Amino acid sequence: TAAVFQLESSGMRDLIKRLKPDQFDDLVALVALFRPGPLQSGMVDDFILRKHGKKAVEYPHPDLEPILKPTYGVILYQEQVMLLSQKLANFSKGDADVLRKAMGKKKKKLIDQMFPKFLEGCAKNGHPKEICEKIWKDWEAFASYAFNKSHSTAYALVAFQTAYLKAHYPVEYNACLLTSVKNNLDKAAVYLADCRAMGIKVLPPDVNRSRT
Repeated sequence: TAAVFQLESSGMRDLIKRLKPDQFDDLVALVALFRPGPLQSGMVDDFILRKHGKKAVEYPHPDLEPILKPTYGVILYQEQVMLLSQKLANFSKGDADVLRKAMGKKKKKLIDQMFPKFLEGCAKNGHPKEICEKIWKDWEAFASYAFNKSHSTAYALVAFQTAYLKAHYPVEYNACLLTSVKNNLDKAAVYLADCRAMGIKVLPPDVNRSRT
C-alpha cells in the first residue's frame, strides 16, 4: 500500500495484514481504528478477532445490536454514540450532537455534565445502572480519539480509488506519483524501490530522450 492514501504507513500496513479487509466498510473502519485511542484501548484487537470469528460478538444490551452489528459490537464511530444515547437514554438529536461534539473536541467537563442526564434517561427506560455506567466508561475511554464516520468514509473512498489505480494502472500511477515527488529525494527513493518490487522499470534521466 505504498503511496495509497491513508494506508501506506508501516503501522497501517501491519493493521491491514491483521484485519484483512474484504469490503469497503472495512476500509472505513481501518481509518477510524488506526488512532492512538483505539490502538491503546484494545479495541483494535477486539474488532479484528470478532471480524474473523475468533471471539464472540457481544452487546452490552440487546437494544444496542442494530447499531453495533456493523462493527461487531464495538463502538467505533461518533455517530454510533449519538444513536446509542438516543436509544438508551432518550437523548434528543440536539443533545446527542452536543455529546458528539464534546467527545470530538475532548471537552471532558461537558461530557461529565451530561453523565447524570444519561443515567436518568437510562433509568426511565428500565436499563440497569451498572450496564449503563460501563457503557459510558467505554465511551469516555474512546472519547478523546473518537472519529466521525462520515470523515472515515471520505478518506476510505480516496484510499480505495488510489489503491484501485495502483493495482490496475501501476505504470501510469507510479509515473504520476514519481513526478509529484520529484523534488523530494527521500520519498522518490521509497517509491522507486516499490516500482522495482512491482517489476516496473524506471529509466534514469537521458539528455537525448527526456522531454523535461
